Amino acid sequence: MRFADRWEAGRALADRLRAWLVDGQLVDPLVLALPRGGVPVAAEVARALRAPLDVLVARKIGMPGRPEVGIGAVVGADPPLFAPRALEALGLTEQQLAPDVARERVELRRREDLYRRGMAPLAVRGRTVLLIDDGLATGVTARAALRHLRGRQPARLILAVPVCGPASPADPRREADDFLAVHQPPHFRGVGEWYENFDQVQDSEVIDILHRLGSAV
Repeated sequence: MRFADRWEAGRALADRLRAWLVDGQLVDPLVLALPRGGVPVAAEVARALRAPLDVLVARKIGMPGRPEVGIGAVVGADPPLFAPRALEALGLTEQQLAPDVARERVELRRREDLYRRGMAPLAVRGRTVLLIDDGLATGVTARAALRHLRGRQPARLILAVPVCGPASPADPRREADDFLAVHQPPHFRGVGEWYENFDQVQDSEVIDILHRLGSAV
């Protein structure tokens, strides 16, 4: 099964999470999207749960020559998180990737400034936090985001996506208290193959969604 687009994927994910809400499993929920692709998905979840929506900006550090393949990630001012096995397989060191990390930190700050416009992130401490993306491939970006959020002391940390591949040694699911995926196909090459429309989400769309749903922007 393929999703028509991220909005449809978000509705499918929201249907599953709505049952958790009814069962009393989502106390004081806060929905956090990984921009940009996770924002339309998270918008549908926030709407269904009647929960506030915010973004957590994380930047993937891509494989040299194949930047779409994540081998590391940065979030906030945290040290970069790398997939050690990927570095070993590629014969790379963290020091060699320092210029990539610096470049992604610049883009991270640009996006935070653009999306927040000087406003602080919504409070995480003591809340049920749902981290949402449009799918998991290597999972290194989600893993870095979950570690960052854990340091902000949520009461419960949930990772939820429309689609993901099989578990990997660096799987981010073990960083969360709970995990939910609508589809977990055994044959998985990439997130985009499970969407009919997987066009890049633009900054303007992210800002518009956050504004309409009354988040931090």
